[in-house]
Amino acid sequence: MHLRKRVLVTGGSGFLGSHLCARLLDEGNEVICVDNFFSSARSNVEELMDNKRFELMRHDVTFPLYIEVDEIYNLACPASPVHYQHDPVQTIKTCVHGAINMLGLAKRVRARIYQASTSEVYGDPEVHPQPESYWGHVNPIGIRSCYDEGKRCAEALFFAYWRQGGLPIKVGRIFNTYGPKMHPNDGRVVSNFIVQALKGEPITIYGDGSQTRSFCYVDDLIDCMVRFMASREDFTGPMNMGNPGEFTILELAEKVVDMTGSKSRIVHEPLPADDPAKRRPDISLARRELGWEPTTPLAAGLEKTIAYFDGLLKEGLI
Repeated sequence: MHLRKRVLVTGGSGFLGSHLCARLLDEGNEVICVDNFFSSARSNVEELMDNKRFELMRHDVTFPLYIEVDEIYNLACPASPVHYQHDPVQTIKTCVHGAINMLGLAKRVRARIYQASTSEVYGDPEVHPQPESYWGHVNPIGIRSCYDEGKRCAEALFFAYWRQGGLPIKVGRIFNTYGPKMHPNDGRVVSNFIVQALKGEPITIYGDGSQTRSFCYVDDLIDCMVRFMASREDFTGPMNMGNPGEFTILELAEKVVDMTGSKSRIVHEPLPADDPAKRRPDISLARRELGWEPTTPLAAGLEKTIAYFDGLLKEGLI
């Protein structure tokens, strides 16, 4: 019936969503971007508004949506602790009701659907690096549980729809991702450090900085997401999506200070509850099934991200 594929991206004006919308438009698709703008910004997709194949819709995925589409990327959910802990009840509703509503839509129109899950399903892992076969070590009643358990429940829903009704699903577990269009006040470590360094403010490290993270540049992550969606139907995941390069938080802080030429000093604050000590993806599955692995070195990605935040600072936007 249609010459172009119609793709729905929930959370489409967020950090990852806006990059995904741009990539899908570049590939010639029609893109419907849905967002309630709770933790995202319309400015992230303003450059796409003149494209006749792009449509922006204000909508909360905790309510049903009735449209006709061929594919769905379900990215809607605040993804940083600052945002998802602000209203934990709404975070759980977005994870669970949002998944139910998008799965219901996918079932009705027989659309392939991708779920943006997270490395947080592994909690504070006792296995390192984390393979998809690891079930995780999550505090079900801790302050992060609204997000961790919400995403775990969403995964359970996706696989229930697949087993029970044969719905074509893709579940990707996204590890730390960074790049332009990150929210400057989202509390994530990369944006925190860069903004603090550019402003000459003390750089805040929680704990002694020995905890590790793996940082994937946004273009690499979006490439993995698009490849995953296009992969054979019986490859459902869950699949880790991230960069296996591992750095301590202290190493990241020192690198940001060096690259910005900042005079900021590093200060230490108490470690938040349930903060993972280590986080690194095993991406063997993505390599094998998609022939994918990240190609952007941390320094190159940080350079682009620093330039983005420096631009915001000069415009008085942060």
